[in-house]
Amino acid sequence: MKHIVFSLFVMAAVVAPAQTLRVTGGAVDEQVFQRDKGGIADIPLRGTASGMDGKAVEAQVSRKHILLRDWAAVGRIAGDKWTAVIKALPAGGPYRIDLRVSGSPAVETVNNILVGDLWMLAGQSNMEGVGDLVNVEMPHELVHSFDMTDQWIIAEEPLHTLPAAIDPVHQAIRKLPERLTGEKLRLFVSARRKGAGLGLPFAVEMVRRTGVPVGLIPSAHGGTSMDQWDPALKSKGGHSLYGGMLRRFQAAGSKITGVLWYQGESDANPKASPVFQEKFERFVQMLREDFAQPDLPFYYVQIGRHVNTQNVAEWNLVQEMQRKAESSIAHSGMAAAVDFSLDDGIHVGTQDHKRLARRLANLALGQGKRGPRPVSATFRDGIVRVEFADVNGKLRSDGRLSGFSIHGADGAPLPVIFKMRLDAADPNAALLHIGGKLPDGATLRYGFGKDPYCNLRDELDMAAPVFGPMVISTR
Repeated sequence: MKHIVFSLFVMAAVVAPAQTLRVTGGAVDEQVFQRDKGGIADIPLRGTASGMDGKAVEAQVSRKHILLRDWAAVGRIAGDKWTAVIKALPAGGPYRIDLRVSGSPAVETVNNILVGDLWMLAGQSNMEGVGDLVNVEMPHELVHSFDMTDQWIIAEEPLHTLPAAIDPVHQAIRKLPERLTGEKLRLFVSARRKGAGLGLPFAVEMVRRTGVPVGLIPSAHGGTSMDQWDPALKSKGGHSLYGGMLRRFQAAGSKITGVLWYQGESDANPKASPVFQEKFERFVQMLREDFAQPDLPFYYVQIGRHVNTQNVAEWNLVQEMQRKAESSIAHSGMAAAVDFSLDDGIHVGTQDHKRLARRLANLALGQGKRGPRPVSATFRDGIVRVEFADVNGKLRSDGRLSGFSIHGADGAPLPVIFKMRLDAADPNAALLHIGGKLPDGATLRYGFGKDPYCNLRDELDMAAPVFGPMVISTR
């Protein structure tokens, strides 16, 4: 008889409806939350729970099997729904958050939560990444990505997978008949041989230097112009690049540490180049307004090399406007890329993306000066002396110094430099030896053309940017 009673009890327990708590939003596995100025973040959670109205929702927090916070009430069930907040979680992770209804043994878990810094990646192909997928930056447990399907994952190359993007603008620009999912997406990804960029190495470098986790929000698209990134198109939402970027910013928590931007190649043409700087500065202004962060750091890359002979003047004009914009846009910084190797005719190679990432990390962390910036050029006794500011240590070059050219008043290059060298007595100066006299109105350029060989940098590997025309003083 006792056995029969016990069996009925077990059957009743099995048949009885389970009172379960489910997490449906607020935080998901692998998510990165932006820390505040105090280095902490509140983690919101919400979900459903049937038949437990009024009961408390409890949580405990651990990291790598070490208990950091024991069970404590963080929210309460109302009807069949609940909300909760894990208060003041410090920068770090990955955290495991266990949740239960007070008095219940059933546990729901959210895994690998990070608190750190979120960075938006935007621009065109050199930000999207077209480097060879060879010897790429390896994933890091403290670097996650809000991928283009709006899923938080551990970041790995390639970060951008445009055919899978939720925002339809990416399929529209590429003229794709459909968004790739399932087996079609798997085949597309497995066939890729290019796609490495600067985002992942930047994030890993930031973690290496600070120990603070990083979340990336890849939103770039190759071949796109400033007009395609026009903030005025934000009302189109994901049917525009700017609207899609804004939507992803909001979906990732509506707060970030900064923006990394690499764009300008598509504006190096007779129509767009004259107004590039105006559009670029307006873009940054509107982005900061729409992100409600007026001092949002904005770090960008001056366009580098292109093995091509079209629109040379316009290419150099965009580079010069980018250089000048650095002085007019507050809380910004520019990294040069003209000295890098390429993995095709226009795209920075995978290994030099890692160098570029370190340059951007220097800017983002304020470590060192921004790198050599031209101040003046003076001609005297057969030598043009070029002075630079913001040099870390001293100027350097790999091998024989190269990259400078002198031009006449009409802009044509003059074959008058027979030797370029660094001034042994001045760590901030380069000396250009000239044969003969300079004509009136002569100017100096560095990185003239679309595919120059330039190798001037400083001891922190911050490169001199393309610049010019700069008037050469004879006084």
